[in-house]
Amino acid sequence: MKKMLLLCLVMIFIINSHIIQVSAYSYGDPSEETVAEAYKEMAAKLNESPPNFAGAKAVFETVQEELDMHMGTEPSETILKDIENEDGEAVIQDMQKVLVLNIARRLESIEKKFEEYSTSKLLLAKAFATYEALSPVVQDNNVDSEIRAEFDKALESIGNPGLFGVGQKEANIDAFKESKENILGSLQKQFKLPSLEVGHFTEGESVESTGKKEWTDLSDFKNWIPIIIIVIVIAAIVGYSIAKKRK
Repeated sequence: MKKMLLLCLVMIFIINSHIIQVSAYSYGDPSEETVAEAYKEMAAKLNESPPNFAGAKAVFETVQEELDMHMGTEPSETILKDIENEDGEAVIQDMQKVLVLNIARRLESIEKKFEEYSTSKLLLAKAFATYEALSPVVQDNNVDSEIRAEFDKALESIGNPGLFGVGQKEANIDAFKESKENILGSLQKQFKLPSLEVGHFTEGESVESTGKKEWTDLSDFKNWIPIIIIVIVIAAIVGYSIAKKRK
């Protein structure tokens, strides 16, 4: 009986740990935002003495196809021309604008499929990872703090599906839209973009196109399997214990 009680306690601990992990708010694993990483690598190349324009171009070419797909060819053409002209400052400034547009694209994708919690959370993590690359050049510390606070509000507005009702928090699309507008408005002003329109946004953006799907995605049945197995095992133990007592 003591062994069965101990096993039940272990199972309860596992379930409770799962619930805590699902209900806790965090930005998750952004799986590295490739465009932001390319920007940082290019900046490092251009800060070499003398500036390594060939290296910067090689790094840029690793993300060019993605940029062309989502933003049209104009940003790539401009950046490649800057590199050809060996204008390092222009390359960095144009890449910063690309990162702002990439944040806008991520936030737009979230709004289009707001009800998809795991997708929204991952895309927001990627948008925030992109902002992290930009934040060192945001001159006003108050603006930086305000943008980070809006990202926190956006994360909270996505809500949480919870598990068996535990940790559940209702999503609020109006609150998300407000945070989105505040973030993009601040970035547009900070980086002096006349518009946040790009060549085109993708019709939708799936988790598949942005990285791995989190195991906490409760819309996917396979993520329920461990919980179901644990419940079945506990039920079997309890049933066996009751049957044994009756004998």
